[in-house]
Amino acid sequence: MRAVTTPDQTPASYRYTSALAGQIEQRWQDRWESEGTFEAPNPTGDLAGEITGDKYFIMDMFPYPSGSGLHVGHPLGYIATDVAGRYRRMRGDNVLHALGFDAFGLPAEIHAVETGEHPRTNTLSNIVNMRRQLRRLGLAHDPRRSFATIDADFMRWTQWIFVQIFESWYDEEQAKARPISELRAEYESGARMSPDGTAWADLTPIERSVLIDGVRLAYIDDSPVNWCPGLGTVLANEEVTAEGRSERGNFPVFTRNLRQWKMRITAYSDRLIDDLERVDWPESVKSMQRNWIGRSHGARISFPVEGLATPIDVFTTRPDTIFGTTYMVLAPEHELVDQLTTAAWPDETPLQWTNGAASPAEAVTAYRAMAAAKTDLERQENKEKTGVFTGSFAINPVNGAELPVFIADYVLTGYGTGAIMAVPGGDERDHEFAESYALPIIHTVQPPEGFEGGAYTGQGVVINSSNDELSLDGLEIDDAKSAVITWLQEHAAGEGTTTYRLRDWLFSRQRYWGEPFPIVYDELDQPIALPDSMLPVELPEVPDYSPKTYEPEDADSNPEPPLARVPEWVHVELDLGDGPKTYRRETNTMPNWAGSSWYELRYADPHNPDRLVDPENERYWLGPRKPGETGGVDLYVGGVEHAVLHLLYARFWHKVLFDLGHVSSEEPFHKLFNQGYIQAHAYTDARGVYVDAAGVEERTDDAGATTYWSGGEQVTREFGKMGKSLKNAVTPDEMYETYGADTLRVYEMSMGPMDVSRPWETRAVVGAQRFLQRVWRLLVDEDSGELLADDAELDAATLHILNVTIDGVRSDMEHMRFNTAVAKLIELTNHLTKEGLRSRAAVEPLVLMLAPLAPHIGEELWARLGHTESLTHEPFPVADPAHLSAASVTCVVQVLGKVRGKIEVSPDISDEELTALALAEPNVVRSIDGREVRKVIVRAPKLVSIVV
Repeated sequence: MRAVTTPDQTPASYRYTSALAGQIEQRWQDRWESEGTFEAPNPTGDLAGEITGDKYFIMDMFPYPSGSGLHVGHPLGYIATDVAGRYRRMRGDNVLHALGFDAFGLPAEIHAVETGEHPRTNTLSNIVNMRRQLRRLGLAHDPRRSFATIDADFMRWTQWIFVQIFESWYDEEQAKARPISELRAEYESGARMSPDGTAWADLTPIERSVLIDGVRLAYIDDSPVNWCPGLGTVLANEEVTAEGRSERGNFPVFTRNLRQWKMRITAYSDRLIDDLERVDWPESVKSMQRNWIGRSHGARISFPVEGLATPIDVFTTRPDTIFGTTYMVLAPEHELVDQLTTAAWPDETPLQWTNGAASPAEAVTAYRAMAAAKTDLERQENKEKTGVFTGSFAINPVNGAELPVFIADYVLTGYGTGAIMAVPGGDERDHEFAESYALPIIHTVQPPEGFEGGAYTGQGVVINSSNDELSLDGLEIDDAKSAVITWLQEHAAGEGTTTYRLRDWLFSRQRYWGEPFPIVYDELDQPIALPDSMLPVELPEVPDYSPKTYEPEDADSNPEPPLARVPEWVHVELDLGDGPKTYRRETNTMPNWAGSSWYELRYADPHNPDRLVDPENERYWLGPRKPGETGGVDLYVGGVEHAVLHLLYARFWHKVLFDLGHVSSEEPFHKLFNQGYIQAHAYTDARGVYVDAAGVEERTDDAGATTYWSGGEQVTREFGKMGKSLKNAVTPDEMYETYGADTLRVYEMSMGPMDVSRPWETRAVVGAQRFLQRVWRLLVDEDSGELLADDAELDAATLHILNVTIDGVRSDMEHMRFNTAVAKLIELTNHLTKEGLRSRAAVEPLVLMLAPLAPHIGEELWARLGHTESLTHEPFPVADPAHLSAASVTCVVQVLGKVRGKIEVSPDISDEELTALALAEPNVVRSIDGREVRKVIVRAPKLVSIVV
């Protein structure tokens, strides 16, 4: 047959080398782009087209365009979603797969601070490089749907969503968000009164504003926040590590009172937990979200203080232990501390309660200063529990006991009410504190026999817990909880309640490179949302990108956003309906989480100038398939590191949009798959500093011991996540040049299960290349380039192997077991090679099965087989059930436990037939050598064991 050639090819190029692979790959990438091969039609709008098959929406987690570009660890998830998407197209689905860029964020701004280059310039350059690297990988994205969060059109809709959230409140009765306009109308009509009973008409304008602003889902709050001077910004709780440092940069984080934007994500706590049961996510991620939200059922109990109008409220999950309360502890920042701090020490106050101070005020002031210098983690892990007495006593509502009130830094304002009823008999921290300060210890649960003292935290019956009206003694813990909650409610001393660990989302950043808020302030300093016609609000040029504070350890520093340095932008004259007035713009920016909290919606309708997303397109791509389902993206792939931050925020935004009627889906992502990491060896010198892994030399001495050297110095090898910081990154460009993109794809998919981390070994990549070379040689003559396929019929054994492979690979594709799919294709290829089989009946299914994994060589071989159209939408092979059962199996025959023969038999052979064949096998006959056969053990059809 005539050789298939392309421009610039020579006969020498018919071997499947990296050079030929590169030519093939770039040629097919150009063709896919020019023909719009992967464009997915919408039901309506500018991307509307003829739709066939079921829809399938597949997404990768939003990539950040790093200046260092990709390393080979990054494409792991992208290749996996590409394989899944290509397989679904071959199944007949209409597949939406696109990739945008999460382009705001600190790295670009830090680069701008260091170099003076505008972050947009640097970011756009990084996007160009990343697009090049990803295109070279052959990813089947719809390029029409790509965007970056910094695009003015995308930013407009991010700001529009913020306005929707700002103009909404959460109606507890209807358990959903509703427009503020409806709340205002209820006040105006008299259907709803203010909390103190004042009618709307009797409120002043500022009182009305305060009343409405107090329930908005996006609101301004003056409260303790996480202040990170090293980054020059505040951080959300989710961005602070357990060590009390910033997740990015590892700078210390301090608690400061600042006026900041927040989002009332806590209103959705129950729905965020309960709806996890309705999505197909890894249980580990669901557990992380449940733990982060931290729903706890218990009781809120009020402990009155003589002379104080406000009682001390505590939340406890163990109200059954209230009779064991012997003191109380408040966080040093608790709002009641100043009122509780007495002028002088009460008579007979133990010296250790005072910390040696002359008065409670002096002691409290000194202790607060000491506690403020600690991180939350340091406060919780402080092995020596310290505190100071406020001088006040609270009253235990169940028995009237006087309880000294302390402040101690092991209690935090961010948890519960910031106050605890201390039960040293049942809590180890309370017990440790009680011993240090000589406080009584009462056990309220019967310890087991042999208990050696201390706090008992186990199960048992309740003891030491009764008054004249109530006795918990002898009850199990759960029954005691119910009984004491009932008593507390009857005596107006408490109530059963539920609390959450989750706190409202801190949404302000004192940075430049982020979405501006669509908010201005009037002459009364009240926030006003800008109308749609004034969106987007774009970033102005600034004289300096750096935050005012950049001293990592300066807890007393104050943030100054770069936008505040542009007065002509900050102070602006606008007509918002009351005539031209001067307003002040918000100078904080949104966190980079804003754009990634809704981007799945824009993929569905990326160019719509009038709507966030057309309802018909949203219903088609994200709507529930049947009643009761949540809807959402069909497959979302990314790292488990986003289990709380991004995924929780995106779910919150999506639920608000659902409540307001902007989307039909209740959840953004129906199925979530977490891919593992690619790890690699890293090397450190004597100082512990990482050195470039590429320059490390491996040496083996005469004794076989291996050492590692860099620049003449011995270094230490370790194993870690591939990345820039460990200097162990391998770029995909290196792999494209040395092996080709298809080889890289096959290697990464074959390294192991997708959801576990795996070690990178450059030397092992050649195995994937050799596999593709064997497939190539089945079809193409390396000397002439001629097609070698023929039309010969397949024998029964090959038909069986082929159909078993098709059945197995199809199942592997369905369940993203790409490593075992590759193994099955290698086995089939080896069989065809060994038998010298090149029949179209075998090689065409092989090419089609290979195509999702190695699409370029798949397309090339498909074309050489005479097909003029891309195989993108060719049906994926389906196994013929008639050939799934083996025509024969190999039966092993043992004599006295040793293998003496093998025979090919029917899978359905009877025990009698198999016994006869085994005893007649020539090698078996020689081994028996005329001896008496005492027993024949048959395990048809695979084993016969003969005892002589």
